[in-house]
Amino acid sequence: MPNLGPAEPLTTLTPMNPHPQAHRVSDSTTSYYWSGDAIRSRSISGVVLHGTVDISAPPARLVADWERDIALRLALEPGDVEELPLARARMRWPDYKHCVQAVSDWTRTLGLQDVLAASDVALMACRGARYHHDGAQYGGAAFCNLFLSEDKGLDVHFPATGHRIPLTRGTVLVFDTGQPHAVIPRGSSGGFNGPDFSADRDCSQVFLTWELPIENTDVAHALQIAFDTDQSTASLLDDEQILVNGEAATVCPQSGRWRRPD
Repeated sequence: MPNLGPAEPLTTLTPMNPHPQAHRVSDSTTSYYWSGDAIRSRSISGVVLHGTVDISAPPARLVADWERDIALRLALEPGDVEELPLARARMRWPDYKHCVQAVSDWTRTLGLQDVLAASDVALMACRGARYHHDGAQYGGAAFCNLFLSEDKGLDVHFPATGHRIPLTRGTVLVFDTGQPHAVIPRGSSGGFNGPDFSADRDCSQVFLTWELPIENTDVAHALQIAFDTDQSTASLLDDEQILVNGEAATVCPQSGRWRRPD
């Protein structure tokens, strides 16, 4: 990666209240996740931290490269979310370091200190996103997402909490991986509908995502996580999972509602 020199200061916009009020949901949801060699239980947060940071548009040639990957290599169908090669992108992205610094500065305003620098990061692409949660694979983490694409008339929607956040270049989020969410058209009444993301519509989104350790004191405090909420069940499990009212459940990909497996 070329020497970028000292990072220029970036102004973060729309700072969030460092003590947000949690949104409560009607169902009792519990995340069971690996903590070292044991399964541990925790609450699933209804807090969604979001704002906007000032970042430059990625180079046009890099964006074109992403679009080719999305169309040809990944062949994204409506609702798909897949990974793009970050190492290759960084070599052609002079402002990558500034993007990371902008998110780091924003997370510090939330009291997250240096957690971002120590967290794994990936480059992702989606063509909308069906309602889903990530708690069965990333139960020990919260996600921090920075959206890089221009405004294409899409929102990220958290149906259980009511959050609906417009996706523009610089939109940044921190949320619990166990919270169902989707990317749907702005102005729609809710629900994921595949035809809304037809091949003739420019609706792909590219974003950076960091895995923030949920047991980090600052992350747990910001998201108001309670730990060891169901130790007796956790001791019987050998896989990460989410239980709703004590039972296995899945998320309906169209509505985002919890449902029992068929």
